[in-house]
Amino acid sequence: MASEAVKEFTDANFDSEVLSSDSAVLVDFWAPWCGPCRQIAPMIDELADENPGVSIGKVNIDENPGVAQKFGINSIPTLLLFKDGEVSESFVGIRPKAALQQAISSV
Repeated sequence: MASEAVKEFTDANFDSEVLSSDSAVLVDFWAPWCGPCRQIAPMIDELADENPGVSIGKVNIDENPGVAQKFGINSIPTLLLFKDGEVSESFVGIRPKAALQQAISSV
């Protein structure tokens, strides 16, 4: 079951929830048909539960093509870490949880 700490970002709320956020934001660009995306979903849930000071959420690229296009998302899963409305790190494909945690901790 998905963590309630993981938010759903959309074309409509992305600017207010991510770009205008006072805290760091980790965004998982995914799609329901993407096997690797489903593989990392539990890890995203764990990171959200373990990092309450960081906003963590997902963008379904099929339902929200505007945001994906704006950030040039060509492969999924892609995770972007935002700080002060700017991308501070990006990860394409499956990455170890420790690498993501280190990036989150550094912002």
